Amino acid sequence: MDFLSLSKRIHALSLFRSLSSDSLWCAFVQLIDTAAKGEQGIQSIDHYAAFAEQLYARSGNLTNEIRSLVLMHENAYVRRCAQGKEPSGVMRDCLKEELLTLQTAAELSSETVKNAIGGGDYLPKWKTEPCDFVALYFERMKSASTKGYGLFAKYHTFFLKNGELMPVSHPDQTSLSELYGYEIQRQEVIENTLALVQGKPAVNLLLYGDAGTGKSSTVKAVVNAYREQGLRLIELKKEQLREIPQLVDTLAHNPLKFILFIDDLSFTRDDDDFSALKAMLEGSVSSNAANVVIYATSNRRHLVRETFSDREGDEIHYNDTMQEMLSLSDRFGLTITFLRPDKTQYQEIVRELAEQYGVTMEPQELRVKADAFAIRKSGYSPRVAKQFIELMKAAQTE
Repeated sequence: MDFLSLSKRIHALSLFRSLSSDSLWCAFVQLIDTAAKGEQGIQSIDHYAAFAEQLYARSGNLTNEIRSLVLMHENAYVRRCAQGKEPSGVMRDCLKEELLTLQTAAELSSETVKNAIGGGDYLPKWKTEPCDFVALYFERMKSASTKGYGLFAKYHTFFLKNGELMPVSHPDQTSLSELYGYEIQRQEVIENTLALVQGKPAVNLLLYGDAGTGKSSTVKAVVNAYREQGLRLIELKKEQLREIPQLVDTLAHNPLKFILFIDDLSFTRDDDDFSALKAMLEGSVSSNAANVVIYATSNRRHLVRETFSDREGDEIHYNDTMQEMLSLSDRFGLTITFLRPDKTQYQEIVRELAEQYGVTMEPQELRVKADAFAIRKSGYSPRVAKQFIELMKAAQTE
């Protein structure tokens, strides 16, 4: 295919039109347009170098990068497939034509482009390889309900910023096998999450307990365990609770499953965010979104901080008001308690972590040092145990 024909086909892309939001693709299109015009001056060399810079910043392999853009792309076709709807024949034909265009672009060698713009051997090269985009794409559509599309195909953890979902490039990689103690509590979280992943009824969870007992780590480890089955995590701040209804509406028709995660949740008496969460937990907002649940952690059983002035009671219906606020935690479908371990449980966690980290020390010495470390840290907890073992591991490797 000559460059003019390729340029026309690229500009005719419809399903994949929003590829133009990617800087690498934009630089590539600019280069192809330059070659299509037969330009062989300084500007054409500049466009070539600008594209090579973008490509080298990623992998240096043109086929890999365009293939990745195509498989991650969110468009009308993939949305219909992910929702279990059959795309029309016209849309399917359009998809095939566009995939062939993108395949041609992905297999374009640096030598071919250099010759077209009159460039010499001083210009950088890039890698390409044969690839059947049509077969690859249709195979990917078979797993769209668990692999996802768009950013959900590449990332599994997100946060909300100015109303938009942003990916977490380097999320917590904690696995379930790295967590010790609290097996009963963790199993409850796993079972509820599995119900969500399998499309069965799942409830909102409150993980309550002392600091450092692994509440947040449990949630993140469970997500890591089931992300390949279509589970995604969206981290929210307390002040973003009012955005939950709109977020749920956005996610409701997505085939993936989502945990909206609020860490260290608590309210003050006059907190405006209180009603937002209460409405969500009562099911009055987007109750049909069976693919979304809320998981929250809190160090306070009743979530609402009661101050001295609250106890004085300056409202006629003070008791009723406080009762409603203090019972917010009961509106979660399930409350799972993580209490500090006793000395024996703490020592067992230390022993298991020492084995995992390869810390070699006489058992008695390990227990004595672990105890002393916990006293300095103001108590027993899995977090303190891990900090102690990491310190011992560092000393051992010096």
